[in-house]
Amino acid sequence: MKNGSGTVLRPPIRVRVVRELRRTPAQVGEALLQLENWPAFRGYGPLPGIRAARFRVRTEGVVGTQIAVTNRDGSSHVEEITEWLNPNAIVLRLSEFTAPLCFLATHFIERWVFVPAPAGCRAERSFELYPRTWWGGVLLRLIAPLLRRAAERHLSDLERAPSPG
Repeated sequence: MKNGSGTVLRPPIRVRVVRELRRTPAQVGEALLQLENWPAFRGYGPLPGIRAARFRVRTEGVVGTQIAVTNRDGSSHVEEITEWLNPNAIVLRLSEFTAPLCFLATHFIERWVFVPAPAGCRAERSFELYPRTWWGGVLLRLIAPLLRRAAERHLSDLERAPSPG
């Protein structure tokens, strides 16, 4: 399948994790905007965690905010908030990958969907990994389980962290 510019569109590789959190959806959203929290994403195995994050563009309405991320292996990427339906959902577009990911993927879409629960919320976090080439798709399928484990670990760490007051 091709888009209007003739670029081949490859189906995304999907990753999804769900976890009950003792936080409200609004608290999770606010924590996302506190960039000092981003290094809590530790990665998994060879998938690097985040070393640092900084605002590249910060918008008043949150949508359009861009966050420059440096990973623990020295690679980097940009995350742009494309939807901010806090407290219901947040969508980010990850792009501008450096090597080696730039050879495998055009971009990722990350979605957080929240359902209120008696003790906080049920958080569903999903990723769509868009391969650059068929070979990139093969390698992204190998990376997807690592990303799933990293996201599970991150949600588990978020659950164990003290709730904001």
